[in-house]
Amino acid sequence: MTALGAAAVATHVPYIAGRWVDGIAGEVAVVDPATGEPLATVRLSDTAQCLGAVDAAAAQLDAWSATAPARRGEILRRAYELMVERAEELAVLIVRENGKTIHDARGEVAYAAEFFRWFAHGADRVRGDMRRSPGGTNWIMVSHQPVGVALLITPWNFPAAMVTRKLAPALAAGCTVVVKPSLETPLTTFALVEILAEAGVPPGVVNVVTPDPPGEAVAAMLADRRVRALSFTGSTEVGRVLLRAAADNVIRSSLELGGNAPFLVLDDADLGEAVAGLLVAKLRNGGAACTAANRVLLQAGIADEFTALFTEQLLRTTVGNGLDESTRLGPMVSAVELDRVTGYVRAAADEGARVVVGSAGPGGAGHFHPATLLTGLDPDSALLRREIFGPVAPVLTFVTVDDGVRLANATDAGLVGYVYSGSLERALGVARRLESGMVGVNRGVVSDPGAPFGGVKHSGLGREGSEEGIHEFLETKYVAVPYH
Repeated sequence: MTALGAAAVATHVPYIAGRWVDGIAGEVAVVDPATGEPLATVRLSDTAQCLGAVDAAAAQLDAWSATAPARRGEILRRAYELMVERAEELAVLIVRENGKTIHDARGEVAYAAEFFRWFAHGADRVRGDMRRSPGGTNWIMVSHQPVGVALLITPWNFPAAMVTRKLAPALAAGCTVVVKPSLETPLTTFALVEILAEAGVPPGVVNVVTPDPPGEAVAAMLADRRVRALSFTGSTEVGRVLLRAAADNVIRSSLELGGNAPFLVLDDADLGEAVAGLLVAKLRNGGAACTAANRVLLQAGIADEFTALFTEQLLRTTVGNGLDESTRLGPMVSAVELDRVTGYVRAAADEGARVVVGSAGPGGAGHFHPATLLTGLDPDSALLRREIFGPVAPVLTFVTVDDGVRLANATDAGLVGYVYSGSLERALGVARRLESGMVGVNRGVVSDPGAPFGGVKHSGLGREGSEEGIHEFLETKYVAVPYH
């Protein structure tokens, strides 16, 4: 039985050196968030097994790095084709282990596959250059080489896209990798490993480990001098810990960390378009996205009308099992996440916030949270400093555009922001002032394989996707060549 049939498979094991190997540190259950029922069990890796995965990756580094870029690209292109062929199967698997709606899961699979296609065309297009030295005595030849073995650590919220967004550029660059997926949603990673093997990735180039708790094993891998790159997506708190651990070996680190995205609606915006954009920016993936609109900032003149329109849409939101085509909001991934978000709303209400609306969940054993709209928050509310990562929209109003920009920037996070205005010049003026790595102007989605994804301030280091993404896995080399 393959990993793509994971919903029916009893046990999954780590993947090292091209083989499924038995975990040796116990096992953990993967649970369907909609039912609370176990889907599968995953055998856990201990520290020694994780270091064995580093061994396997290091053993194949020279051969994979020497593989012709065009061949690496062909393999990634084939992986893209296989993902497209199996898109519905993958989408169902994502819903089963993650809880998001089937509509969101289909979108994720399409997005995730695009990274294989994008970097298939990037493997043989890494640019170097050759220039004459200022003194005229030699030529300066600049090229780019694979950084080495890369450790990729991925979260639970996008179990396909967060893996391919790291794997594709690493493989295109000529790096070998060790992947540590979230143990809440590891089954999609196992499915992608099978696809890559079928596409032609040699044994040992991609390895998957499953330590739990991960701290000791991850620290040991970062302490191994053969590991030269770290790519992590997750919370800012964990990112700080990993960056400290990576510092000892001066490991090249790409960190996509927490967000606290402002969603600004100016008084000249098309309110229908802005409401539609907020529904996507807030409720896509159940709000469990680093790019989710975390704070809704409305200019005073349109605040009441906008809130009424958005409330009307939230009341129409269908909550239920993500496999149901009519569902627009699925369960949260775990009871822990449900309790966390419920606690945030309760604390905000205790501080004086008004719960305007919440769609009714289906009850039962699933981890369902209603779509929730909060008003009347104090600008210093603790909720506004947190990344909610759930279907909760706190609303604040502002008077002038300057006030709105100040509210938007009043956070240590700086991943993404959104602004809606009927004037492109006005919107771009706000976009330039927002302290974030990305801005959506009159649109609720910014993610694109061809765009550089990443943030500023405490939201991380480096960029993923686009031409910048492959350079996270490349070192620049300068060679002085005699001039003739």
